[in-house]
Amino acid sequence: MFHDRLGCSSISFRHLPLAEALATMAGLGFEEIDLGALPGVCDHVPFELTAHDAGQVADAVSAAGLRVRSVNGDIGDLNVPLDAAARAARAEHLDRLLALTRAVGAKALVLPCGALSPEPVRSLGEDLDLVAAQLSAAGERAAEHGVELWTESLHFYRLCGTLDRALALADRLAGTRVRHVVDLSHVVASGSQPQEAVSAFAAGGAGSIAHVHLRDAVPGNINLSIGNGSVDFAGALAALRETGFDGHFSLELEAHDLTHAERPAAAAKAASFITDLI
Repeated sequence: MFHDRLGCSSISFRHLPLAEALATMAGLGFEEIDLGALPGVCDHVPFELTAHDAGQVADAVSAAGLRVRSVNGDIGDLNVPLDAAARAARAEHLDRLLALTRAVGAKALVLPCGALSPEPVRSLGEDLDLVAAQLSAAGERAAEHGVELWTESLHFYRLCGTLDRALALADRLAGTRVRHVVDLSHVVASGSQPQEAVSAFAAGGAGSIAHVHLRDAVPGNINLSIGNGSVDFAGALAALRETGFDGHFSLELEAHDLTHAERPAAAAKAASFITDLI
């Protein structure tokens, strides 16, 4: 019913337990999902993840008949310097998330672009250097697990909350295994335009953009359902086609202008709209 390159993030139904969220997405006609594993945002995956937990999540996804494109996770503030013990704990957490990513058959683990604050811990340059180093190392570890490592390079609420900062991070990641997720709502909320962001990220080389998140927005507000903001989805998808983008899209409809009861219908409407554009 929907385009086979269009999926839905479980974050869209984060108010539901995992099994119900999966059943809702499958019932709407989605065949592919992104799995939310963000502490404080979406608890579909336990933060203190065990091998048993990963197995249960994988079983739930399989039972719902869905395939997973990516796992959207977090291993802490990548621009915060850590001592040896904290580094070891972070590495263990990363390995658990990578094991989950492999267990659910996902292509990649997605990590953020720094802490939930625009203020650097040290200086912006030093913080960007540290984030890039952490992501690059995670990319190498992901390869050992047989999956990819992507980062949501521009996140309106994080360290890289503007296109300039996101591109500065992308420059530091050039030549690494790390690829980029472009979220159109974060682009517009930050004051930039999708076509500008797509062209800038694509300048990093073919395949730089791995994945695209879809939600509507206006400057300063990322939490709008598709059709209630100012994102030029047609222009954005046209720009992606011009760059040769052949990746997938995911509806991440954590919108604050909907009631929970309205979310399924809004997701189906958005999916039909985006399918026509793809």
